[in-house]
Amino acid sequence: MEKEKLRLDKYLWSIRLFKTRSQAADACDKGKVKFKGASSKPSKTVSVADEYEIRTEGKKWLIKVTGLLHNRVQYSEAVNFYIDITPAEEVDRIKFQSAAFHTGKRMSKVGRPTKKQQRDLDGYMND
Repeated sequence: MEKEKLRLDKYLWSIRLFKTRSQAADACDKGKVKFKGASSKPSKTVSVADEYEIRTEGKKWLIKVTGLLHNRVQYSEAVNFYIDITPAEEVDRIKFQSAAFHTGKRMSKVGRPTKKQQRDLDGYMND
């Protein structure tokens, strides 16, 4: 295989937009990866300066290919092979969403009763 040809699913996996190559291929098959407005197949050849619209679980990406990456590398190196041209309003929407949903704290008065609350309930029920 020539080093100049690179499959789309392998490229998306190597720049760390997807955890596995099969997840990248599934996203292509389900129409979540678009090139010039049309769905792309996982076997599409990637070229420098291509622009792709990608929907991952939490974000909608708009990327421009700046280099071909054949092997998965660490994130700090992988970001050199594409430019994130996602519109600012999409980035703001994601920041707002994450701020609203993930506060990092467990809601204390929701869910199962604590052991103390269970004992109190048992005492109440047995009286």
